[in-house]
Amino acid sequence: MIQVQEADFCVQSLYEKLKVKNRSGAIAIFVGLVREFQGQNSSDSIDDDHCFQLEHYPGMTEHNLKEIIDDANSRWPLLEVCVVHRFGKLALNDQIVFVGVSAAHRAEAFLACDFIMDYLKSRAAFWKKETTSTGSHWVEAKESDSFSLKRWRES
Repeated sequence: MIQVQEADFCVQSLYEKLKVKNRSGAIAIFVGLVREFQGQNSSDSIDDDHCFQLEHYPGMTEHNLKEIIDDANSRWPLLEVCVVHRFGKLALNDQIVFVGVSAAHRAEAFLACDFIMDYLKSRAAFWKKETTSTGSHWVEAKESDSFSLKRWRES
């Protein structure tokens, strides 16, 4: 299941969709949240001038996510995979992304969930813009995201 949506999501209902009766031995989930803006520390206040805008390319984004899930399914024997990613204006601590994987065994579930999230960060068509009282800027990819992908290519 792939969903790209503006609305928030319910982790419990997504978790329930991952259960495969009499076959699921493990479900691994990851939920990403909006954290402090880059360059801010926890003593800075968040007010209405601060926002986080996530944009995507409809159609292309879903295609990217499907390719990532297909790749994960080719690496591990997965039962169910669910990816929900939000777009639009988000606030501090809002949920951004849900990645859930059901498998017969925990190792496959953990590895596939980690793999999907690493590839989603670098390969899905999403763009992040942060706005503060001093202006707006597009957030660039981090070197650590490229490093995370490298480990999967080497394995």
